[in-house]
Amino acid sequence: MKLLDVVALTQNSPDLDLYKGQVGTIVEVHEPTVFKVDFVDPCSKTYTVETLGANQLMQLYPFQP
Repeated sequence: MKLLDVVALTQNSPDLDLYKGQVGTIVEVHEPTVFKVDFVDPCSKTYTVETLGANQLMQLYPFQP
């Protein structure tokens, strides 16, 4: 995973108010397996930015026919 990749959570993190399936964008790479992820609401307003490990994320890919 790299900067600006779209990712989804693979597990719940209720302490962070984040839940499996929520989608975010990688906005910073701290280490090869540690990322700062920006999560936005339906109006595209950031509601949290969290540092997460690769084991908590799944990269999403756009549909390409």
